[in-house]
Amino acid sequence: MTDFLFPGERLLNEVMSEHPGELVRTGSPNIICSALPTHWRSNKTLPVAFKVVALGEVSDGTLVTIKAGNDENWSGELRNASAIMKNQVAKFNDLRFVGRSGRGLLFN
Repeated sequence: MTDFLFPGERLLNEVMSEHPGELVRTGSPNIICSALPTHWRSNKTLPVAFKVVALGEVSDGTLVTIKAGNDENWSGELRNASAIMKNQVAKFNDLRFVGRSGRGLLFN
């Protein structure tokens, strides 16, 4: 029996295998993002730039804004949470979780 793949799933699997441990799936089938550290102090820059990668067509120059939350805090405070899409990647060079931003239990 042949393995059935949904449209775009082959591309997703290829990109994920090219960057093992670096990228994770999101709730959207066409968007993946950088893996976050399991623990990070508030208001500190992440060790590497956070990236959002679009597997579908997104025009260069598109403004990308991210939000984070969990069961305790559905909308945590972030700094530098907007970036411009270029070549299907939005790179957040200085993303910071501020105070009790919801970081730690679930990222969505």
